[in-house]
Amino acid sequence: MPRKANLVKHHSSEELKKKYLQSKDLVESRRWHLLWKISLGWTIKNSAIAVGINYDYAQEIVKKYNKLGEKALENGHKNPKKRSRGKKPLLTKEQIEKLKQELESLPSPEDGIWTGPKVARWIEKETGRKKVWNQRGWDYLKKCRYSWQTPRPTHKKGDKLEQEIFKANLPLVVKKLEQENPNVQVDTWFFDEHRVGLKPILKKVWSKVGTRPEAIVSHSYEWLYVYGFVKPRTGENLWYLIPRVNTKWLNVVYKNFAIDAGISEKKRFC
Repeated sequence: MPRKANLVKHHSSEELKKKYLQSKDLVESRRWHLLWKISLGWTIKNSAIAVGINYDYAQEIVKKYNKLGEKALENGHKNPKKRSRGKKPLLTKEQIEKLKQELESLPSPEDGIWTGPKVARWIEKETGRKKVWNQRGWDYLKKCRYSWQTPRPTHKKGDKLEQEIFKANLPLVVKKLEQENPNVQVDTWFFDEHRVGLKPILKKVWSKVGTRPEAIVSHSYEWLYVYGFVKPRTGENLWYLIPRVNTKWLNVVYKNFAIDAGISEKKRFC
């Protein structure tokens, strides 16, 4: 017969079973389960198989339990000790907050936008260090919740105030049309025209996470136009390629759009 394990009787078999069933920690519960099986006369090997742990690990549990009792079964990972890891940070919390404020504005009129190397130079000046690697500037931009993004093109003639007024008034206009035409289906479509050609290349810049920067551009194009219609409610869209923009071609596009969108006496668009 296989040799039975020597288990010091810190607890009776019934007490071991009770602790196994009542333990809320999965690691500790498995250890109590192992000891309960052994207290019933099972070998360490068979008990380890039944519980689902490694044989050598099971031997170690029994050895510690015999020496230290119940304390040996505590899960040490529940309350890990705090240890200082790595080197001391380049910036304190106060200096990081100061950097965040600096990032709200441009480095200087002649220096353009913020980059990793520019932040590294700022850290050198702030901390008095002789050398801060450029990569550290990149790291601290991330710590300040900035990410590397491509700016959204914004036309230099765009008026944000007028755009917000339009967005606020649009639902009221649609509702008024529906009230004036109770027997007609009113669909909302957005329309814009675009000249196709070469465009300026937008490079990525550092910007706050959750926001997208804007870049003022002035586009130049070849003489080909795209007319686009989109229905925000469903995402349906229609596209037309035309050689130029004038009243004649616009009427041609509207006529074809009316056919494709199914405009009739019982269906209008705004």
